[in-house]
Amino acid sequence: MAGVALKNLTKSFNKVTAVNSINLEIKDKEFMVLVGPSGCGKTTALRMIAGLEEATSGEILIGDRVVNDVSPKDRDIAMVFQNYALYPHMSVYDNMSFGLKLKRSSTGQAFPRTKKTFTKEEIDRRVNEAADMLGLKPLLDRKPKELSGGQRQRVALGRAIVREPKVFLMDEPLSNLDAKLRVQTRAELIKLHRRLGITTVYVTHDQIEAMTMGDRIAVMSNGIIQQCDKPLELYNHPANLFVAGFIGSPAMNFIQSKIVKDGSRLLVDCGGFKLALPASLAEKAKVYEGKDVTFGIRPEDLYDSQLPSLVEPDDTNILTVDVDVIEPLGNDVEMYLTIGDISLIAMIDSASQARMGEKLKVVIDMSKSHLFDKETEQAIY
Repeated sequence: MAGVALKNLTKSFNKVTAVNSINLEIKDKEFMVLVGPSGCGKTTALRMIAGLEEATSGEILIGDRVVNDVSPKDRDIAMVFQNYALYPHMSVYDNMSFGLKLKRSSTGQAFPRTKKTFTKEEIDRRVNEAADMLGLKPLLDRKPKELSGGQRQRVALGRAIVREPKVFLMDEPLSNLDAKLRVQTRAELIKLHRRLGITTVYVTHDQIEAMTMGDRIAVMSNGIIQQCDKPLELYNHPANLFVAGFIGSPAMNFIQSKIVKDGSRLLVDCGGFKLALPASLAEKAKVYEGKDVTFGIRPEDLYDSQLPSLVEPDDTNILTVDVDVIEPLGNDVEMYLTIGDISLIAMIDSASQARMGEKLKVVIDMSKSHLFDKETEQAIY
């Protein structure tokens, strides 16, 4: 196996910079997710690792070797595409074994492993082991058109697995599956990675997919890595406004506010109401007294004051809001609330007796609140 390193990697298309001098160290056997909105540069970065796009500048290392000038077939990687990229005229077996059959006459130059050829017996063993692992044994004689979307995706994974590469590259491999199958396949991929231990770089625009699958997540926007960290660290300590708004579903509530002082307390003045900052955040926010900031609170950190919670209501953390819309989600209900001209989203326990069109008192867990610099949009810690 091998890690992957990107050093000051840049890709420009004419006057457009798709990837802007990114640096990323992906450890051996790590499952790294690149996540971000469409056009953020994540797929371009993946394609440069694969050798399908040429870097404008910077270096790509697989293991301890710079591979910028190494052809894709000699990089010892395997890629799984969004559209499966299966050969329609070949059986499942032939699709999975095709790359190994090509290698029987390969004379690759970059890595010693690419010089290896495979006997028919070795190819058969690898294909059957991968098919068994992915539940494809009964389907080996079928053509892709005879398979469901989930089965086709597993064939694409099997084709990558049989090559026993140093690195897996996956470009939104689950985006064509329906919601239920996507969740099931997600779990299969996690188990597969634990079993094989192959370094994996996984691209997605789905932040739930990223949070549930990645050992670490690199959040990208405008060709730049905004933050790279473990999922819970990203969620609890976003580095800036973009990461805070992108990670989490529903997204964090943001209110344009000002830091003011009331006696010994530091408050965040949200326009129609004021909330006292907890001591830990107030200490960091002292230098912002009298200045504009962005206040953030996640929907699950708002509570119905009539229900038991670990947050005690008092005059510093309770609001009376209008309930505009309620969307039942099982154990929770998603509520769209307003207070004056400020809109909020809350995830409230379904035991709540709140009704649309009525008033509701909500308690805010200010220990979970966030502040962001108005100008730089960086988090205030």
